[in-house]
Amino acid sequence: MKPDWDTLASEYDSSDTVLIADVDCTADGKSLCEKHGVSGYPTIKTFGAGSDEGEDYKGGRDLADLRKHAESLGPSCSVDSLDLCSEKQKEDLEKYIKMSQARRDAKLAKLKNAISKLETSHEALQKELSSKYEASNKNLEKLKEELQPQMKLIRAATPTSK
Repeated sequence: MKPDWDTLASEYDSSDTVLIADVDCTADGKSLCEKHGVSGYPTIKTFGAGSDEGEDYKGGRDLADLRKHAESLGPSCSVDSLDLCSEKQKEDLEKYIKMSQARRDAKLAKLKNAISKLETSHEALQKELSSKYEASNKNLEKLKEELQPQMKLIRAATPTSK
């Protein structure tokens, strides 16, 4: 992926709206990675104007997919770019503009909390399923081991010559 990433970065080197960069999370960039919840590598995050959190990119990792994603980046709907908003986005944005900053912050915190809560539940389910899978696999291997001698003898009971 690194060569494709570097190619993409060079293609956008002179862009005023898109920056392609990489951060070494094991060295100087460690605190930045921790701030943005990066725990697996490589992780790709997209940051829109005014966004301090970023969104995880889950698409393909080859140059064509990375290029397609990069082409979709740039200015987007915001209070400063209403011309880029759909009618529905404008309607919703207007509602949020009328809120106080404290209320917007509280709303964001509530939404983040809902995601965090479900992530915790999802991770617990993943651990439970993994545990069940491991137990099932152990039982399967044990059964194979127990039945293998009998299966071998059954096969041996059939003459090989015709």
